[in-house]
Amino acid sequence: MNQATEAFQRLLTIMNELREKCPWDKKQTMESLRHLSIEELYELSDAILESDREEIKKELGDVMMHLVFYAKIASENGWFEMKDVLDSVCEKLIYRHPHIYGDVMVKDEHEVKQNWEQLKLKEKGANGEKKKSVLQGVPASLPALVKAFRIQEKVAAVGFDWTAKEQVWAKVEEEIAEFKAETSLVENRNQEHIEGEFGDLLFSLINYGRFLNINAEDALEKTNRKFIRRFNYIEERAADAGMALAPGKLTEMDAWWNEAKKLSL
Repeated sequence: MNQATEAFQRLLTIMNELREKCPWDKKQTMESLRHLSIEELYELSDAILESDREEIKKELGDVMMHLVFYAKIASENGWFEMKDVLDSVCEKLIYRHPHIYGDVMVKDEHEVKQNWEQLKLKEKGANGEKKKSVLQGVPASLPALVKAFRIQEKVAAVGFDWTAKEQVWAKVEEEIAEFKAETSLVENRNQEHIEGEFGDLLFSLINYGRFLNINAEDALEKTNRKFIRRFNYIEERAADAGMALAPGKLTEMDAWWNEAKKLSL
């Protein structure tokens, strides 16, 4: 038994003990853990974006603990065991990598993705039926920005895609024009139409980013963090000057914002 196996077995043993002896752990259900698991995944995401290796290690452990917790609850209910979980994912990985475990030849990662999606369509779901759409695997509850990116990735994997980024940018410009046309209306202005055109514009921008190997969710989050850093700088400068931030102070705030940019905040 290697060290990783021993450590995993130790986690399984600890979870068994906690479910038996700890009042809080004994009360938990899959439903009560769900929101906590989502929080742990976001904390892992934060650590990855911050390139904090120690924090990534810690958060990976927290996520792993939650996975073991779910498997333990399932085992207690007679649904499945941890072994079944691990065997299932191992079999899936082998099946979806015929270029590694079979005689299929691929030339690049694009073909790997294409094969992956085609193989998923052949698989049967829990109801014993084959998937009817490549988009069935996109969770309904995904945040809209992430969902748009995954939708585009999945349909691209089966050939429904632009052939060049210039075509995608032309689509962006088309959507900008349509959005401007809707917002420039003075009479018969329709908020629902404006919202629809705005959504189309966002979708096309996310698609263009994909062609540049940019994940829109990651890019926007980095911009969010940059904005927060720069606005925090404005707040600090205002506090140093004894000035309360309020409408009418835009000139000063703009100057401090430009200072923050020069400092690469």
